Amino acid sequence: MGLRENIDSNLKEAMKSGAKDKVSTLRMLNAALKNKQIDKRRPLTDEEVIETVRSLIKQRKDSIEQFAKGGRQDLVDKETAEVGVLEEYLPQQLSREEVDAKIRTVIAETGAQGPKDMGKVMKALIPVLGGRADGKLVSELVKNALGQ
Repeated sequence: MGLRENIDSNLKEAMKSGAKDKVSTLRMLNAALKNKQIDKRRPLTDEEVIETVRSLIKQRKDSIEQFAKGGRQDLVDKETAEVGVLEEYLPQQLSREEVDAKIRTVIAETGAQGPKDMGKVMKALIPVLGGRADGKLVSELVKNALGQ
């Protein structure tokens, strides 16, 4: 079963069980996927579904930050719950240590010497990680490894 079918199945289960928050989040995800599918004019691949989920998570995290600054804890909680539901559809994330090990390997392979080679390292690292690590964390670890 593909990722899109899994999302649809989980939506039906959430509707039957009466989990209103999960239903709301999955409907929002389905709407985003349908819009992307219309834009592409073809069914989405699992990678495109994951990309859409990541985009929605990033939006939610930005909102959480803004709501926290504005003192809206109720909205922070709502957005945090949505992130939790959306993260179920991402591939298993690598640990900080695993990411660091892959960074060191890529630095050795590319021959990167310092901060000026960060772009070269990131370019080689993205396919290796396959979207299984947070971009901010990767960037931070690469900067540290290159001595910035």
